[in-house]
Amino acid sequence: MTPGFREQLFDGRRAMAHLIHVWHERNGWSHKVLPALAESLDIGRVHNSQISNLRNAKLASPGPEVFLALAQANAVLHEGIETISDRLGEIHPELLTVLMESAIPLTGDDGQPLSAGKLFEIFLGLAPLPSCFDWFIEESESALLSAALAEYLCCGKSWRLCRDEVMSAYPIVKAQRRERFAQVMAGLRDYSAEQLDGELIDLHTTHLTLVGKEFTGSTKEFLDDLRLKVLEMKNQETP
Repeated sequence: MTPGFREQLFDGRRAMAHLIHVWHERNGWSHKVLPALAESLDIGRVHNSQISNLRNAKLASPGPEVFLALAQANAVLHEGIETISDRLGEIHPELLTVLMESAIPLTGDDGQPLSAGKLFEIFLGLAPLPSCFDWFIEESESALLSAALAEYLCCGKSWRLCRDEVMSAYPIVKAQRRERFAQVMAGLRDYSAEQLDGELIDLHTTHLTLVGKEFTGSTKEFLDDLRLKVLEMKNQETP
């Protein structure tokens, strides 16, 4: 049965919220980063509150300029920070410092930056999320997935024995994220659902690095494997 337009719009807003959330979590950005980038380079206008409301699926009817600004900023990030570093260093050095630490763009399954049209179609529910972003994690499962992740990446070995190998495979250089990842792997803390959403792509990359490039699979398939690992661990606990 084809969903009605209200259901389609609801699904689209949720998908866009997920996309914006993952983008910000992966980079460790506040809601001020993209508006500041767009304004500094004069490539569009988007307000902090609009970013926040998009992320929380509460922006009911954004104008086309919002998606244009996001797409323009995304295209700049895809080209590389080095192309704008001199200009940003002069007019907004604090923003340059933030982006030098992490400036991962939003790309589709073809590796190209998501355009304004594509973002708008996702928001309206007319186009699905790229497969590399097509998942949702509930808060009720985040702790179990965190435990399964440690078991999965360490292949059942203790963290002490595999720490160096796993940390070398983890592709993130940002100190805060590396410390949090190490704590989760050591069983000292759990990811929240929001944090796990933002980490999942890079955790999948970590897995691929550890097992070798001959093993493939999407980020969603990696999440499915983690969920199977949760069930396996539960069954092991059952007498």
